[in-house]
Order: sequence, then C-alpha cells, then structure tokens
Amino acid sequence: MSHPSSPFQSNCLSPKTALITGGGSGICFEISKQLLLHGCSSITICGRRSSFLQKACSSLNQLGRGRCSYFVMDVRDPQQCQSAVEYAVAQGGSKTLDILVNGAAGNFLATAEGLSPKGFRTVMEIDTVGTFQMCHFAHPYMVRPKTSSTTTTILNISATLQYGATWFQSHASAAKAANDSLTRSLALEWGQDNIRVCGIAPGPIADTPGTTKLAPGLTTEDLQDVVGEGIPLQRMGEAWEIGMAAVFLCGKGGGYVTGDVLVVDGGQWLYKPPMMEREMVQEFSRKVEKQSRDQVPASVRSKL
Repeated sequence: MSHPSSPFQSNCLSPKTALITGGGSGICFEISKQLLLHGCSSITICGRRSSFLQKACSSLNQLGRGRCSYFVMDVRDPQQCQSAVEYAVAQGGSKTLDILVNGAAGNFLATAEGLSPKGFRTVMEIDTVGTFQMCHFAHPYMVRPKTSSTTTTILNISATLQYGATWFQSHASAAKAANDSLTRSLALEWGQDNIRVCGIAPGPIADTPGTTKLAPGLTTEDLQDVVGEGIPLQRMGEAWEIGMAAVFLCGKGGGYVTGDVLVVDGGQWLYKPPMMEREMVQEFSRKVEKQSRDQVPASVRSKL
C-alpha cells in the first residue's frame, strides 16, 4: 500500500539507537521501519519467536538505512529484559540507548467470568510488568546530563479500551490503564534525567495481528465496513500512521512532550451514534426550541 511522503526529514532521528519489544510484527514492525527510515543508526527488535524475528530483521535490513538486529526474549523475565537492553546498547556502539518502544502485548477475547486468573495474570505480566522491567533496565543507559540539550524517549504502546469500558477486554483494559499510569509516573520522576516518557494509543489498525485477533472470521473488507461505521473518520487506521506518530514523539518536534498518551484512532473512542440524520437537525431544533419556550413548569400545570 502506498503512503504519502513522510512529513519528517529522513535524518531527523540520526544517529539514535533504539530497542523495540514486539518489533517483529504489526504496529511495532512499522514503528521499527520508520525509525530506520528516519535516521536511526541501530535498532534491535525483540520477541519470543526466533524465526519470526529473523525474517522481520532481514526485511528491515533490506531498507538500506541503519542496521537492524534481533534478540529473542520474553519481557516477563527480568533477566532477559536486562540482557535485551545490554545487547541493544552493544549493537549501537555508543554505550547508550536513545529510544525504547514497549510494544510487547498479550490479548484475546474473553468474558470476565470465563477469563481464568492465569490468563488475566499473563496479560498483566506481559503488558504491564514487562513494560516496567524494560524501562527499569533501560534507565541507566538513557539518562543524559542536566546540561544536555537532548532527551531520550520511552514510548509505551497503549490502547483506548480502558477509556470507558470494552466488552470482553477486562484483562487488556486493566493492563493498559496501568501502563498509562506508569507512563505518567515515569515522566514525572525521570524528567530530571532528560528522559521523556510518552504513550501512543492506536485505534483499529488494518492488516495487523492485533486487529485480526479481536475480529475473528472477518475479512479486511468486512472489517473496514463494520469498524469504520463507529469511527468519525469512517475508516480504520494504517500502521504507517502509528509510525509517523512515533517519529514525531521520538524527534525534536516532540521534545517538550512527556507524560502524555497520543491517541491515534480516527476519533473512535469519542464516537456515539447520532440521534438523527444530520439533515434533520436544523428543522428538529426549531421545533424543540418552540416547544421548550411554551412548556409550562410541572408545578404550574398541576394548578391549571
């Protein structure tokens, strides 16, 4: 699928080193791609499936921009988190880390009564505990002197499930709500270390495993039609658009943004169906206005 030209300079992230968990597929693969295309000299993608990461890494290296390496790990294991950070730093060659993207996540459809404690715990451990552990071990490599004019960036990939409530997503909603709180807390504490901590909350993104998993049996065209009806912009998002949000937040343009979660969902979380067709609004409004002016208070009506 073709996309518009990037609004950002191709070297705006040069020569940063980045580590992306979950970077082998879906949204985070596109983020990895855009970090390279915009100047990162070294990125490391992480995940649990070696063959999957190897293929993704090979594809990213074919871009001819910077260098991609991969590290097989599970974010639930603190020792593996520490090893992944150290590996990414070594690959960058500067003994520092500039960008950490926490994209590893677990999710599936489940009713609250049918969700086992183990299933709930697993999602919390991947999404929330894993995010904290990666941040914890990355912190020493991301601190910059107070006199420095540059900052480092942590991006926590969130969601909008938890903004109200979402059917059959009690586990993921709880995990993402905790992550948003963690984003704010770390931004508050680590600002003095010149570390910015932000989030991105994607809406439904076409052709990604996350969207497919939550809409079983629907084709891409069906998804566009069904999901698009509940989005003010009337379409699903594209992974490229999440990549652009990541480039903005990791670059100088986002240099004064921290502790915030950027929602990129076409307005989906705001959506509610209209009370009537828009062509009827003006006429209906006039009628209702006249009725309200003529309406007698109930206490007065009872005496008439």
